[in-house]
Amino acid sequence: MAEGRRPPGGSRGAGNGRSGSGRDGAGQGRSGGRGQGGQGRPSSGRSDGARRDDKPAGAGRSGEARRGGDSRRDGKPAGAGRPGEARRPSDDRRGARSDRPDRNDRKDNDRKDNYRGSVSGSDRRDGGFRPRDAAERTAEQQVYDGPPIPDDVAAKDLDKFAMRGLFGLADKLVDRIARHLVMAGMLMQEDPELAHKHALAARARATRNPMIREVCAETAYAAGKFAEALSEFRAAKRMNGEVYYTPMMADCERALGRADKAIKMDTPDIRMKLDEAGKIELSIVVAGARRDLGQAEAAVQLLETEPLHTKSRAEWVARLRYAYADSLLDCGRKEEAIEWFHRAMAVDGDKLTDAEERLAELTNG
Repeated sequence: MAEGRRPPGGSRGAGNGRSGSGRDGAGQGRSGGRGQGGQGRPSSGRSDGARRDDKPAGAGRSGEARRGGDSRRDGKPAGAGRPGEARRPSDDRRGARSDRPDRNDRKDNDRKDNYRGSVSGSDRRDGGFRPRDAAERTAEQQVYDGPPIPDDVAAKDLDKFAMRGLFGLADKLVDRIARHLVMAGMLMQEDPELAHKHALAARARATRNPMIREVCAETAYAAGKFAEALSEFRAAKRMNGEVYYTPMMADCERALGRADKAIKMDTPDIRMKLDEAGKIELSIVVAGARRDLGQAEAAVQLLETEPLHTKSRAEWVARLRYAYADSLLDCGRKEEAIEWFHRAMAVDGDKLTDAEERLAELTNG
């Protein structure tokens, strides 16, 4: 956690990973893609469903976990995690969008055949095992049950920072909730829909816990459920007053076709409370919203106030340069755009953006 703040998209959830690592699927489109109102996600402005790299990199860290508590808190947006979502807090092209928080890229496929309890059709109740028929469970009860959890996933796998967010809950609740949060983090990139179901199972056991609500928000954000993500972020904010996920909230507004509302979230008061990465993620999202409204020049001017020439190798640098290049392209400044796509690619060793592909299109097209 940088400067007393969780990284964008990196909530107190399950610890590791990047929710904005470039997962294909959520928030399709480029950084300047027009938000499709009512459809729940912005489009790329292209027919190929390219990813949005102007999403906050903070999206998704709240629900991310890596086995053994190996947590990255390097200022990801979303997130955001996305984000960035930063997850996750919008220059879009690879489903996950380069400006979202990284998610754990570990894939424990061997666990799929090693589920506990519910695989065999039984569940622990009142200290013992009792058979249950899923068909007899109400929808609410099925959410509470949640997806099955592999035998080798333990509460201790949740990072210490996230575990502190469960302080005060009954021990028997903490164990189950923590295991669901671990699964949410592990599945964030590979299967965000399933990750979200794990987060909802945790929420069903502790609805007034802000950390759990953040995890629900970021898994919903990763899954492209932007209206639900926005609602969960708001609930968490009412409980803890946090502002670090503002970029992801703004990106949700943009994804829902409300670019004007996304822009209004960028206030001096909010910026004072964000760290450098958070401020830049917010600028990336707002620039994308400006482009949604046909204000590409304003987007360029906004991004030029950020440290485009920094020597930092932080993840936000590639996303910032990518968003700037895309905005320049929207202004008809192709040669400058090519230069900045090159600059983005130069610091994008993890392929958080598709700058290389964009360059190929521009130079070979």
